[in-house]
Amino acid sequence: MYTPSLNQITDRALLIEAMQAYSFAILVNAAAGGVAAPLAATHLPLVVKDEGEYGVIEGHLALANPHWKDLAGRETLAIFAGPHSYVSPLLYTDPMPVPTWNYIAVHAYGTPSLIEDEAGKDAVVTSLMLIHEPAMGERWHAVPDEIRTSMLTEIVAFRMKIAKIEGKFKISQNREQQERRNVQAAHAGGSADQQALAAWMARLEP
Repeated sequence: MYTPSLNQITDRALLIEAMQAYSFAILVNAAAGGVAAPLAATHLPLVVKDEGEYGVIEGHLALANPHWKDLAGRETLAIFAGPHSYVSPLLYTDPMPVPTWNYIAVHAYGTPSLIEDEAGKDAVVTSLMLIHEPAMGERWHAVPDEIRTSMLTEIVAFRMKIAKIEGKFKISQNREQQERRNVQAAHAGGSADQQALAAWMARLEP
């Protein structure tokens, strides 16, 4: 990922926080077949665990999704896209400004391994439920065993230890202080994405 030094985030805690906050990601890798192999991409919610050097990612794909067949043992990229927004040049004092786009993104690389046992798959599904709707965790385990087992056979779970991570927070760091404040103030009263960017700008003010 092209990341100017001003936009580069290396703080482990911030990267883990961002991945957990924006955990609906894109999983990308090359299919079997060498250099000319096509790329496969799947959009999916992920569990980001604060373990190891950079964290651990867990998730699952539908068994019907052929992407899982090229997942195990292959270098894989998980793209976490955070809030993003257009930035008007009218917020700058520069007499010849141009518009731009602010955004947050984290790229996490690793080599996944498949989780094929029922207990392991159940743990991944439960983790996702506990993150997004805790009450569903209890209801899920109240489902009759044979039904839950049948449903789990329709997914393929995986675990990926993050081996390399890149964080890009493009939030007007290249502008003068007053211009950054103008952008932050404009975003603070805007959409949900703009408000989230404004909060990040306040936290990471140079």
